Amino acid sequence: MRNPHLILPLALAAALACAARPALAQATLSGFALMPAASFSDGPTSGQFAGAGAGGNLLPLINKQPVQGVSTILAGPTAGTYTVMTDNGFGAQNNSADTLLRMYTLRPDWKTASGGSGTVSPVNFNTGAALPDYNAASRITLADPDRRLGFTIQADLANYYGNAANPAVDPSIRAGRLLTGADLDTESARRDKNGNFWFGDEFGPFLVKTDATGKVLAREVPLPGVQSPQSPYLGGGTPNLGSSRGFEGMAINPAGDRLYTLLEGTVTGDPARTLRINELNVDTGAFTSAQWVYQLETQGTAIGEMTAISDTEFLVIERNGATATGGGTPFKKIFKVDFTQLDANGRLKKTEIVDLMNIADPNDLNGDGSTVFTFPYVTIESVLILDANTLLVVNDNNFPGTGGRLPGVSDPTEFLRISLASPVPEPGAWALMAAGLAVTLRLARRRRG
Repeated sequence: MRNPHLILPLALAAALACAARPALAQATLSGFALMPAASFSDGPTSGQFAGAGAGGNLLPLINKQPVQGVSTILAGPTAGTYTVMTDNGFGAQNNSADTLLRMYTLRPDWKTASGGSGTVSPVNFNTGAALPDYNAASRITLADPDRRLGFTIQADLANYYGNAANPAVDPSIRAGRLLTGADLDTESARRDKNGNFWFGDEFGPFLVKTDATGKVLAREVPLPGVQSPQSPYLGGGTPNLGSSRGFEGMAINPAGDRLYTLLEGTVTGDPARTLRINELNVDTGAFTSAQWVYQLETQGTAIGEMTAISDTEFLVIERNGATATGGGTPFKKIFKVDFTQLDANGRLKKTEIVDLMNIADPNDLNGDGSTVFTFPYVTIESVLILDANTLLVVNDNNFPGTGGRLPGVSDPTEFLRISLASPVPEPGAWALMAAGLAVTLRLARRRRG
């Protein structure tokens, strides 16, 4: 173990191992909050290339950006606040050139058995102070003002996609060299030991390093030997990874010096339904030779996220594309894997932690009239460990997509606080974790100043 002095990872790993025992009680929904599909922030007009909209949410959004597509959630600057990353916008490279890549900080007011509004509100990105709306103080926007990236971005063009028939690229995008959903498809993000962010992209696939304000610090890092159809370096070659199957999941170890990327799709030539996990050294900014193999379940078609418990143990969201209204049987689960535990084929052994389609909801927190909560959305892409027996899980609503729970209605973003039947570590371990987070946030604020 690279960081043996950390007590929390060991305690948390033991707790989650206990949670996987079949005799343990069903996971329980202990808190629920909802962000409506119609949640917007100021910015240049978006959605000009994404059709007419759906579910009562029409496009384009004039002088607005959607606060949607949550694909990562991190601890925020104060207790009870969380920083979320939106993905590339409207689901594809060819329809998201006017959508900015952003991170927002927010606070759920959990609806619980004892009360709470169940709403989600914007807060200051750096301080956690309440805000009236998702304004500039609530977010950072990814940008490449120093031209670190090695390929042409929308900010380099006069018109979106370089087509004179399209609208002119918004002046704010050009002036700030702001990054858009046609430049990168950011699906995962982590904060390292130095307070910098690393973003996992699906178009390359690439890893992109920024400072705490979202400014790109270095050239993108490709995964050696792997290219998607959207890679700017494909050069007429043949891709060996499917479209939008790049770095969907990414974890960072407790020390903050190793990143672990998990592809969403199978690389051509690899065994069917297997996904690669690779390690990157934060200090060198390069991938190491370490690699593991994640095997999808029979019902699973993709992963949604990966997050670290310890140096060797991780949680992975696995899913299929079925919803409550679209036919098929929704498969949405969270598994635990351990890099030291391999099966006879050399693939990671998996332990089921939560079935997201079968969560006890004795107080009917989401108000659907049932005491069993289901989470049937197409994509569920965020999980955060709040403590040894509590997870926070969030869906990507694919704005303005419809049909997750209800037909013809744009899906909202739901925040779930899920209680596991497992012990809580010693208070000293929590103090150690809090101290480490405080150091990271101080470093991040110093870089912003």
